[in-house]
Amino acid sequence: MTRCETLLDEREPMGSQFYKYSELARKGTTYARRMDRLSKRIFGEVVRPTNPTSFRVVDRLARRPDDLNPQIVRYYPRHEETGKIMLLLRDYGLFRDEHEDFQEEMVRLRILRGKGKPRKGEGKRTKDK
Repeated sequence: MTRCETLLDEREPMGSQFYKYSELARKGTTYARRMDRLSKRIFGEVVRPTNPTSFRVVDRLARRPDDLNPQIVRYYPRHEETGKIMLLLRDYGLFRDEHEDFQEEMVRLRILRGKGKPRKGEGKRTKDK
């Protein structure tokens, strides 16, 4: 066996598609760079080379969002549901919300002094006509 035949035996067969792609990827042509960039985009990798400090941003964006993370969702109380339950309990008289009571009392006193909203048809414009 000659030296040339042994080199050909060590490499992959020249007819395989992967061999052609790997040869193209190793070359520094613009086509190779564009194909490499495209493959990184397809597989969700960082497209352009970055330094470690800016790679932290990539890691943060690759993480699961906090609203989908079950540990964080279970840690914080469910404010919307709790607020709705408290409103129902207040309507039934089982919960006393002093701030809401104060606001309602202030609105009631304004209406008694005549400072409330006018009824339909009793505004400033209708009095002129």
